[in-house]
This record gives sequence, structure tokens and C-alpha cells, in this order.
Amino acid sequence: MSPRTRTPAGTADETHAPRPARHPEAGADAPSAPRHPHADHTGGVYGSMLAASVIVGAGTLGSFPRLELMLLLLLTGAVFWIAHVHAHLFGARLAQRPPDRAVVLRVCREEWTIVKAAVPPALAVAVGPVLGLDVQGGQWFALSVAVTGQVGWSVAAARQAGAPGRLLVLSALVNLVLGLVILASKLWLKH
Repeated sequence: MSPRTRTPAGTADETHAPRPARHPEAGADAPSAPRHPHADHTGGVYGSMLAASVIVGAGTLGSFPRLELMLLLLLTGAVFWIAHVHAHLFGARLAQRPPDRAVVLRVCREEWTIVKAAVPPALAVAVGPVLGLDVQGGQWFALSVAVTGQVGWSVAAARQAGAPGRLLVLSALVNLVLGLVILASKLWLKH
């Protein structure tokens, strides 16, 4: 059960409650730290993994494979961002009270890292020709960038949560293994 704050009238209000799934170190009674839109990196882990999966699933695209893959990465990131914002705002909270504009904007900012994580792989696809990569080489480069981003975002999220060094390393290793599974699936699907 998520922690709830009390409004002056004494009714439960989850629209302003801290997000324990994103900040497990904060207990129900812990004061919430100031929120910064760039401080929550967990969406970047998810967004990077999503980008890697899109690259694996894209395979051969149409007449303009680089442009199509770039658009697919960015649009998929945007759609999943909207889905996360929607789920966060209109899940159990809608039954309590519709969110106000400030809450909607805060949630949009908090979930924006999902879209930000799609940008480096999309840029990798764009610079592939400059690096002399064909379409398939550009996809592998973008996939490598996505997996690297996934590991980087996970370390940033663990550091933000105040995790000790060994947990930073563990987080990086777990995400590296997950990324390698995605890379292996691309190899497997091509055979």
C-alpha cells in the first residue's frame, strides 16, 4: 500500500504522495526530498532497454531505414512516456481526486527520462553513415549505445538513491547482463 498524505480536510490524497517505487530509501514517515525533474533516472533504464528492444525488433525497414529507425525509436519512447504518465496519473488516483495541472506537469517531467533515453540510440543511427557504417552496422552501433545507456542510467539511479559502491557495481552488472541478453536475441533472431 502506498503512503498517503493528508489534506487539511483529513481525506487521503495520493496525488502528492512520494513515489516509493522510485525512491525505496524513503519510508512512509520519511520527509520527502525536494523533487528535481532530472533527479530520477530509473525511467532512463527502462527507456534504454525499450530502445534496445525496438532496434532488435526493427529488423529491415523500408526505403529509408535510418530515418525510419530514428523515428521509430523516438516515437516509441514518446508513446511509452505517455503511457507511463497516464498510468501514474489515472490509476488508483483518479478514484480519489482528478490530478491538477501541477501534478500532471510534475509527472510528465518525472517520466521524461524514458524519451531522453531514446535520443542517444537515435543519434547513433543518424551518425552511422559518418562513421562509415551500413544500415546493419548502424543498428548494431545504436544497440550498443542503448545498452551502454541502460547501464549508465542504472548507475545514475543507484547513485541518486544513495546506494553504496557495491550496489552501484551490482546494478551495472545486472543491467549489462540484461543488455547482453537483448544483444544475444538480435544475433539469435538473425539466424
